[in-house]
Amino acid sequence: MKIKKITITAMIAAFTTITSHIIFIPVGFAKVFPVQHFANIVTAVLFGPGYALAQAFIVSVIRNMAGTGSLFAFPGSMIGALLAGWFYSKTKRMEFAFLGEVIGTGLLGAVAAYPIAKLLFGQEAALFGLVPAFAVSSIAGASMGYILLKVLMKNSAIGGMLYENSTYYRRL
Repeated sequence: MKIKKITITAMIAAFTTITSHIIFIPVGFAKVFPVQHFANIVTAVLFGPGYALAQAFIVSVIRNMAGTGSLFAFPGSMIGALLAGWFYSKTKRMEFAFLGEVIGTGLLGAVAAYPIAKLLFGQEAALFGLVPAFAVSSIAGASMGYILLKVLMKNSAIGGMLYENSTYYRRL
């Protein structure tokens, strides 16, 4: 089962990386990327905080290496992914995964990216530019992920995967 989780996480990271040069919104010196938040919530709900964090880190590294991302991808996506997974693991409710992504990226990720913006760009108003941009991006992407997961829950393969990963059902 662990190989299956790693494989699907890698596929989600690949999809997210491939779409990063197609679907993004330039906002000043940052590139907001709703597909990353979509991937964060899907990975967080399906596999938990560790896999979501790994997926967000891998995508951030590859996007930066390919020139389709910025350094803001690290705190933004990783904090959101971790919080989405953690909230979901504690509550088993997708609404809380959504909330964790939005709080983690839209607020905490933007605040964590502020020192990077200040250091690289020296802009005092960077925080006020990052919070709205990160919040809008995370709300849009997390909404898409939430809707997709709600639809897929009706599918026995995905729904079964969710229940299989829950604390109420374990094969082993």
